[in-house]
Amino acid sequence: RHKGMIGNIYSMGLALQALETSSEFYAPWKWDRAQAFSVVYNHDYQQPMAIAQVLPPLVGKSYLNAGGWGCAATNRMSPRQQLPLSPVPTLPFSPPAASITVQFSITNTLKNYFHYSTSVCVPDNSKLLQVMKVARNEKPDNFWFKTKKTSWGPFVTSIHGLAGNETERTYWQFFSCWSPLQEGVGTYKPKNWEHIQAIFSTY
Repeated sequence: RHKGMIGNIYSMGLALQALETSSEFYAPWKWDRAQAFSVVYNHDYQQPMAIAQVLPPLVGKSYLNAGGWGCAATNRMSPRQQLPLSPVPTLPFSPPAASITVQFSITNTLKNYFHYSTSVCVPDNSKLLQVMKVARNEKPDNFWFKTKKTSWGPFVTSIHGLAGNETERTYWQFFSCWSPLQEGVGTYKPKNWEHIQAIFSTY
């Protein structure tokens, strides 16, 4: 239905595991296996949690197979059977990245309306979190924010003093040209002159 996408890019790992391990319960024609795997192959996963969920189905396994592996299996191997440690490669020197301009705005229409917008310059290939930090440094009264660490990377909990609330089912949702971002602030890389919007939303 969505060109192989099941949910969003971060739900693909568990979805593929479920579909691969339960194939006997559905007709093969009900979903396009190749198209779904193509979505995974073409995405540059960076979050460790996402990678951990995607890797098993890529080799025809799932978390259900994890019990057969682990330290015990490795300990029974002779030193020659265990994989040797690879030397740390020396990275070549690379010149400074060119700068890009990103427009960043925050909007709250649910209560005590506010809207602020700014343009910031960051090195090319910067993550959205870096854009937010530069905006905060340049205009701290408007763009200060807080994050918390999760297994999926940094999660924005509040912007401009307004925090999401589980009881009220509110949170900060990020958009690019009114399309919801499929990646978090710790992995998404804005393009030159892209407009990123943080909108206080409900779910």
